[in-house]
Amino acid sequence: MLVLRPHSLRAVTALRCLGAGYTGRRTSATYTQGQSPEPRIREYFYYIDHQGQLFLDDTKVKNFVTCFKDKQFLVFFFSRLRSNQSGRYEADFPFLSLCGRERNFLRCDDRPVVFTHLLQGTAGDRELLSFCGGAEKLAVPFSPEKLYMHPESGRVYHPCPERHGGVGLVRSALAIELSPFFLYGSERGQSTQPTHFVWSGREHALTNEIAGCFPPAQAGREQRDEPG
Repeated sequence: MLVLRPHSLRAVTALRCLGAGYTGRRTSATYTQGQSPEPRIREYFYYIDHQGQLFLDDTKVKNFVTCFKDKQFLVFFFSRLRSNQSGRYEADFPFLSLCGRERNFLRCDDRPVVFTHLLQGTAGDRELLSFCGGAEKLAVPFSPEKLYMHPESGRVYHPCPERHGGVGLVRSALAIELSPFFLYGSERGQSTQPTHFVWSGREHALTNEIAGCFPPAQAGREQRDEPG
């Protein structure tokens, strides 16, 4: 990938991105951006936050100014993203994007896929949920009945391709836009999980089918300081 990267050695306290979508235990991984563990192989390390912004992992100040914004690069990176089964940095960087002889390791605040925009479909087509800055090039069909609101964190999730973990996070700004369309059990108000989602003039019963991706043992450990 034609991206300039600083080459800096550091010990990173990595937050493992668990299958449940929780912030995991802290571990320490030492790396050098652009390191070459074997001939003609380069390795780089990235981080994606809960707003879907991608950074070099060792960027000290992570905000909109310092994140990657080039659409072509983002599409290239995320279209090649897979579970890290390379035998290197698997605990600290659970995802890997391969580019020829270049290994791009990724850790995440919650999920590697963060849905950022809802795109209107063309005539007769369904809306698309776009993720990680790729617009229509990185998108899945929007299935309103498959939205899932986590009972502990209040974060909203939607299915994504299995190779990306099967579940994507809906970023907070988009979740707020969607929140008025959730319906709750009338007898208990909004203290419970929603049961339906109103979209395109229809009430869709929520299937909660991706709830099983969030192990009960993790239920009390969801992040609360950065609602998503």
